[in-house]
Amino acid sequence: MNDRTTVQIHDHRTPEERDREFLPGMGKPWLLPFYDVFTRFSGVRPLHGRAAALADIAPGETVLDVGCGTANLSLAVLRAQPAARVTGLDPDASALRIAARKARRRRVPLTLVQGLADRLPTGDGSLDHIVSSLALHHVPDEARVLFVREAFRALRPGGTVTIVDFGSSADADGAHAGRGADGAGGAPHGGGHEAPHWYGRVRGHGRRRHRRSAVAADPHTARNLEGGLVRLLADAGFTDAREVEHVEHRYGPITFVQAKRA
Repeated sequence: MNDRTTVQIHDHRTPEERDREFLPGMGKPWLLPFYDVFTRFSGVRPLHGRAAALADIAPGETVLDVGCGTANLSLAVLRAQPAARVTGLDPDASALRIAARKARRRRVPLTLVQGLADRLPTGDGSLDHIVSSLALHHVPDEARVLFVREAFRALRPGGTVTIVDFGSSADADGAHAGRGADGAGGAPHGGGHEAPHWYGRVRGHGRRRHRRSAVAADPHTARNLEGGLVRLLADAGFTDAREVEHVEHRYGPITFVQAKRA
């Protein structure tokens, strides 16, 4: 999937898909250059490292990062496993150009694809891992269902999907032990299609109850509460779908969910 010496960007979109809207990384296109600075100072980076560790990728395995944005999770995967073959998928060409520059500076191999989560740029059973960070809550309901079906199609038997996003487990009561609200965690990522402008709505160091209420009040993130992501994966045929870790972050509850294709 990757040329081991270059960083490539491919356009996987159909003519119809080129007209589909999506939310840029910080809600507005002109804010994108500040996205990585924001993530550095808002506690997002530890999420990427933790997701990469939980994915436990072996040398030579193929990985697709869905909603990769500026490639923070993709690069975290390559730090954890330099011999992985990683492709990042995102609809935002500007974010992909930033991702390419970062990969070239780090001299790591990375393939980048402009496309959408509900039509993955890979053949049946061709992937070992699918990962995604703070992107799926942006994706509309129908496209979310198509994404998990596509993930099931694209993963080989035994392949895994690892998702980190706003959400909670089915038995969550707002009192997860987790890490502190200012520990590892993050703000939304703009790899999807439609979503509110979070950066003006959930801010700073509010009380945990208020952060959770804000997530519950928003229809995009509310879908992920009470095991929403786990149910989404299970309904697509994945086995052992479960929350494997939880973080109470300043922006709201964060869930790490994994599942396998049998």
